[in-house]
Amino acid sequence: MKFTLKDYQEEAVGKVLENLRKATKRWQEDKEKNVFSLSAATGAGKTVMAAAFFEALFHGDDSYDFVADPTATVIWFSDDPALNEQTRFRLIEASDRIDFSDLVVVGNTFNRDKFEAGKIYFLNTQKLGKKSLLVRGHEIDDDPAQGVLFPRVRPDLRSQTIWDTIQNTIDDPNLTLYLVLDEAHRGMGKAASAATEKSTIVKRLINGSGSAPAIPVVVGISATVERFNAAMTAAKVEGRTNLPNVVVDPAKVQASGLLKDTIILDIPEKVGKFDTVLIRRAVHKLMDISEAWREYAKLQKDDKVVKPLMVVQVPNTPDHDEIGRALDTIFKEWEDLKNESIVHVFGEHTDMDFGGHSVSYMSPERIQESHWVRVVIAKDAISTGWDCPRAEVMLSFRAATDRTHITQLLGRMIRSPLARRISGNDRLNSVDCILPFFDAEAVEKVAEILMKGGDDEDAAPLAGRRVLIHPKEMFPNPKADKKIWDKFSSLPTQTLPQRGAKPVKRLTALAQELASDGLLKDAGKKSHEHLHKVLDAAKVRYAKEIEAARKEVLTVEGKSLKVEMQSQKKSFNDFLEDADFNVIEDAFKRAARIISPDLARTYAEYLADKNTSKDSDEEKLIEAHTEIAAMGLVPNLQEYLDAEADKQTSDWLDEYRVARKDLTDERQDAYKAIQSWSKEPQSLELDAPKSWMVATTELTEEGKEKPLPLFDNHLLCAKDDQKFPCELNNWETVVFKKESKRTDFKFWYRNPSRPSQDSLGAAYKDNDRYQIVRPDFLFFSVVSGKVVVDIVDPHGLHLSDSLAKLQGLAQYAEEHSKHFRRIESIAEVNGKLRVIDLTEEKIRKQVLESDSAKALFEGNAASDY
Repeated sequence: MKFTLKDYQEEAVGKVLENLRKATKRWQEDKEKNVFSLSAATGAGKTVMAAAFFEALFHGDDSYDFVADPTATVIWFSDDPALNEQTRFRLIEASDRIDFSDLVVVGNTFNRDKFEAGKIYFLNTQKLGKKSLLVRGHEIDDDPAQGVLFPRVRPDLRSQTIWDTIQNTIDDPNLTLYLVLDEAHRGMGKAASAATEKSTIVKRLINGSGSAPAIPVVVGISATVERFNAAMTAAKVEGRTNLPNVVVDPAKVQASGLLKDTIILDIPEKVGKFDTVLIRRAVHKLMDISEAWREYAKLQKDDKVVKPLMVVQVPNTPDHDEIGRALDTIFKEWEDLKNESIVHVFGEHTDMDFGGHSVSYMSPERIQESHWVRVVIAKDAISTGWDCPRAEVMLSFRAATDRTHITQLLGRMIRSPLARRISGNDRLNSVDCILPFFDAEAVEKVAEILMKGGDDEDAAPLAGRRVLIHPKEMFPNPKADKKIWDKFSSLPTQTLPQRGAKPVKRLTALAQELASDGLLKDAGKKSHEHLHKVLDAAKVRYAKEIEAARKEVLTVEGKSLKVEMQSQKKSFNDFLEDADFNVIEDAFKRAARIISPDLARTYAEYLADKNTSKDSDEEKLIEAHTEIAAMGLVPNLQEYLDAEADKQTSDWLDEYRVARKDLTDERQDAYKAIQSWSKEPQSLELDAPKSWMVATTELTEEGKEKPLPLFDNHLLCAKDDQKFPCELNNWETVVFKKESKRTDFKFWYRNPSRPSQDSLGAAYKDNDRYQIVRPDFLFFSVVSGKVVVDIVDPHGLHLSDSLAKLQGLAQYAEEHSKHFRRIESIAEVNGKLRVIDLTEEKIRKQVLESDSAKALFEGNAASDY
């Protein structure tokens, strides 16, 4: 893969491959057919995940312990040829083991007896429709009258239809056909004729029809499991085993940084149909975000500048002259904008005149890469499958009744342009939407849908996503000097561990990054040299076990069956034979999957070079492979190797910690990702925030907006009045007033609850699964010229994980208390606020050994606040 998979992507790919392993075996051995889905929200990277499991399916993957299927051939099916082309491009972009020639678009001239192993064939509804050249002369079952008159007529005198190709492929015992249904839920219901035709085609692919057999393995890709299951019910899937559906947790997608964190809704009042004031506002938003991206690129010394665009959404029957007047305003406000920078995506697919402007049509999937496009005029939600991370501003002139179209389109605009969160910069992690024809109730419904990431009423809001109405941008407080911010940036925050990364892989990945940044010359070579020494030490440490395992590698045990022909008596005799080269190589490959294939290869070369015997180079390499194969059979060796690899990784991360701070955000993010590839939580330093978007009002019970209270001395504030709007509950208000009245108090920080690098978090375990608790407040004081920090966290006892969170904060204090003056948790007990200071070792011990948070706050571990 050209991309490093996110944690949730790697986990999902592993589950898909486990299903494929089962499905393949069941089909090849018992002709059992299977079906399952991969469900993930828009922007989760479904195509990248598909590229990863296709690579493994065709070429194998040691990290997943997955053996390639040499018989595999794949049909990728959707109802949109443009969507197929976009998918093909993304697969080429993501994979370094799938050749572009292995991605075959099936056109009308396609003429093969069977599909070829190792290839992915792109088909769409139209290519399998009755009017297509590929299927004319279709099965008699479909049209009995034609079968009588023209039996088995083939298109253009070809020897087979596409259905024959599918049938021949399924019938061939040396081929295994897999069907991937992209957006599997689309067109499967009781919709119009086009959808009905797709439904019929998909049912035929899944269930078979007439002489055409059903495709053995079906994988559906859909936004939700519910939609996929409904589609399969509509298709009346029969005779298949349902494997576990693979569901990607949307909260993990949001936490990854692939999606924008903040959706900003503007609701102007008393506006005209195509109000020029709103158009000017939208253009200025686009110009402002364009400038923000230019500044960011300049700061990062990056030549590639994100060029955001604006989507202008109009009614289905728009007045072209009104759109023309809107374009007049756009050109007037943005004088440098060129004519070719504006395109439309109307269904007419032709150039159109709007007033005095001629606007070209552009296919939606081309917009993202066409960096000169800055304004897109659209009607309904742009085609499913269209994602445009550059789309950062939307102005919709649709009515409130069209909220579905608006939420669908906004759902297509939430991918982050750089596929990562811009640390501490809300402005660059946001998308703006102006909705002039929406009332408060309609906006609230849109916000609710966007918070959940879809229209599933039972879904929980996505952790980390915010929908803000009329927010205000906050900047670093000019009164906070460098000493304050230096202290802030030195504070440790913890990340959730990511499963699936082997320590050896983690070390070699770190070495690659260090070498590419010029921080450690020949780091890859040095990492392997270190691991060679570790394996040498393991040979001494486990010498007896390795010697016994060596004998096992070099001999093949078995039983021979002896039958007396006259008496028909059977007897079994044990036998031992020396292993041949193939047996040794098979054992070596198994060991390589344990210690990593690349390390196994370099260690074999290292052992062969050290071998001073008079054997040939080939014999020395076979001897080295035998030795490594034996080491792979020693149970404790992997644990020993992993521990040493983790130690070296930690040493290098510590050694180059300061040097990494001079790198760009993108490069620093690469190291942060490697740090999180661990079974245990890892500690990173906070990033200083540069821009926050915060709400300025709250809704009353009557549905009216009320301004939020304004506070002084927050580390971020508005430029005009240096105030910070914030909503505090009763406990938080008491805590803030008391802490801000301390004589040495200087600044405070409302710690964000979202998973960003400017939010301080402490890991805790809840039901054997790590979570992150984010304390509410950081208070900064200056004592004898030195900046000190207090963590103060009002702590609710009513939640089921209240004890786990308190213990997580205690464990954080155990490791990091030297960075703080106080780490305090506060709770209300019997009408009083009580406080536990976790910087005290005796108190921490009590907390970590307790089984009741309430008892701790009632007892001598706490004192009155």
